[in-house]
Amino acid sequence: MKVIDILNSSQHPFASFELVPPLKGSDVTRLYDSIDPLMEFEPPFINVTCHRDEVEYVPNSDGTYTKMTLAKRPGTVAIVAAIMRRYPQLEIVPHVICGGASRSKVESELLDLHFLGIQNVVALRGDAIPGQRFFIPETDGFSHSSELVEMIHNLNQGEYLDPTVKNGLSTDYCVGVAAYPEKHYEAANLAIDIQHLKEKVEAGADYIVTQMFFDNKQYFRFVEQLREAGITVPVIPGLKPISSQRQIDLLPRSFHIDIPQALVSELNKTKNPLDAYQVGIEWAIEQSRELLANGAPAIHYYTMAKTDNVRQIVKAVF
Repeated sequence: MKVIDILNSSQHPFASFELVPPLKGSDVTRLYDSIDPLMEFEPPFINVTCHRDEVEYVPNSDGTYTKMTLAKRPGTVAIVAAIMRRYPQLEIVPHVICGGASRSKVESELLDLHFLGIQNVVALRGDAIPGQRFFIPETDGFSHSSELVEMIHNLNQGEYLDPTVKNGLSTDYCVGVAAYPEKHYEAANLAIDIQHLKEKVEAGADYIVTQMFFDNKQYFRFVEQLREAGITVPVIPGLKPISSQRQIDLLPRSFHIDIPQALVSELNKTKNPLDAYQVGIEWAIEQSRELLANGAPAIHYYTMAKTDNVRQIVKAVF
């Protein structure tokens, strides 16, 4: 079932989850161990992140270094197939990214996923690789996620990159895209960022999932601004519970988000890691309840493959 149909037909708000695939070399049970604890909530769908290859400099015996491009995690198609084998009742939403891939490679991945029966994807540009200040597209790759959304829309019409393909198989994808209530760090201002988001919706996006945030006023204000800009698709808030005091510094650096002073103060009062962990859970519970009370259609939880705190939150809220 498509995510947009789930959103439109659901009688009540629901929780969905996002997983990070295990590192290459891990057993598939590591993947299942991150999903099993969430199945008691009967999630209508689970997102699976995608990670581009990384560049590393591997030391040689003579003291020199060799530049290597390495895949750190199994491929998206393999991960999706493994989940489908174990949980045939679960809708899986793989992330498809522009970074590190040509247009042809992305098209092939989308067709592979379609052959597996996947109906939902999240279209993302992806991040710059370490050492790059800003995102640099591959040769013949996409510069913006709106271009990826447009490709998916074309595939849904049976239109391929190869113009010699006639009467091509039409895919049937529902497309989600990302949004940033506190604006994407590369955007000059929030108004321009919203305009870019509108371009993704006009290209064919069906719904929006936000980056994590810790102040609900950011989400409410953002949704209001989207509606004023003519963006009418559903906007699912994305939440990640803080799990340690260190994340006061780490999360703003990594995700370019603000952490409210009230949350910082509560975390600074904690005396041990367990106390900080509990503060994160309680803050996310209150966030979730307020979001649902004010009309959020669902809540998307970023688990980062660690589910204990998310399970406690969902049990308290839903």
